[in-house]
Amino acid sequence: MLKIVALILILLFPTIVFGHTNHRTGHACESEDTHEHNDEALKYKLGSIASILVFGALGVSLPLLGKKIPTLRPENDIFFIVKAFAAGVILATAFIHILPEAFATLTSPCLEENPWGRFPFTGFLCMMSAIGTLMVDAMATGYYKKSSLKSTQVRMDEESRAGTDATQGSNAQDSQELRSLSELFRHRVIAQVLELGILVHSVIIGISVGATHDTDTIKPLLVALSFHQFFEGISLGGCISQAQFKSLSEAIMAAFFSLTTPIGIAIGIGISNVDSETSPTALIVQGTLNSAAAGILIYMALIDLLAADFMSPRMQGNMRIQLGSYISLLLGTGCMSLLAKWA
Repeated sequence: MLKIVALILILLFPTIVFGHTNHRTGHACESEDTHEHNDEALKYKLGSIASILVFGALGVSLPLLGKKIPTLRPENDIFFIVKAFAAGVILATAFIHILPEAFATLTSPCLEENPWGRFPFTGFLCMMSAIGTLMVDAMATGYYKKSSLKSTQVRMDEESRAGTDATQGSNAQDSQELRSLSELFRHRVIAQVLELGILVHSVIIGISVGATHDTDTIKPLLVALSFHQFFEGISLGGCISQAQFKSLSEAIMAAFFSLTTPIGIAIGIGISNVDSETSPTALIVQGTLNSAAAGILIYMALIDLLAADFMSPRMQGNMRIQLGSYISLLLGTGCMSLLAKWA
C-alpha cells in the first residue's frame, strides 16, 4: 500500500511545477466564486453528510453481512452476478463521472495555456495511473505468492525429514492449500487497491460538494450522491467479502469508505470561504487526483473484476451464469450512468 501512496504523490508532482496563477484569466476565474456562504446552503450540506454516510455504510455493509446468508456467499453462482453489477458501477464511475470531470478541470480557461492547453494531461495521468496500478498489483501478488510458497516449502521439508508415511497425500494437500492461498492473497490485493481508488475519488466529490454555494446545485446532488455511494459501497463490500479479511479489518475498510465523502464535504465547507474552487492550484490538484482515480478504477474493473470472472472456467462452462452476468453488468453501468444526469 505504501507503493500505491507513493504513486499518487508522484502523480501530484505537476501541481508543484505548474501550479502558478494565470494572469490572463485569473481575475475572471476568481470572481466566479463570490457568493456568500448562506445558512440555507449549509443546511443542505449538513444534510448531505448524514445522507451519504448512511447510504454509503448501508451499501458497503450489505455484502459483508451477506456472508451470513448462504445464497450470497462467494462460492455460489449468484455472487458472480452481483459482482458483475458492482464492476459495472465502478466502470461507469470512472468513465462517466470521474474522467469527464478531470478533462474539464485540467482544460479549464483558468489555467495557463502552456502547458495545460497544449498537452492532454488527463489522458496521460489516467494511463500512467493504470500502468502504475498494474505494476503494484503484479508486485504485490508476486510477493504474496513467493511468501506462501516459501512457508509451504519449509513445512514440506520438515515433514520429509520427519519421515512421515503420508508424504504424498501431504504434498497434494499442500499444493491445494498453496493455490487457495494464492487466490486469497489476490483478492486481498484487489480489495485494497480498489478501495484506494474509490477513496481518492470520494474525497474529491466531498470537497466539491462542500465548496459549492449554489443551493439549487446541492439539492439534486444530495439524492444522486447518496445512491452513488450506495452502489459503490456494494461493489467495494463484495470485494472485501471475497478477500476474507478479519472482522476488524473489514470494519476499518468499511468505515474508511463510509466516512471519506462526509469528511470531504466537511473540508469543503471549511475551505469554501478561504480559497476559490476555480483557483489554478485547486483545479490542478482536483484534476490530477481525478485522473489518477479514473485510471485505478478502470484497471480494477476491467482486469481484476470483469476479466478474472468472465474468463474463469466456471463462468465459461455455465451459460446461465454468463447471461445473468452480462445483464447485471449492463444494469450496473446503466444505473451509474443515469446518475450522471444529476451528479
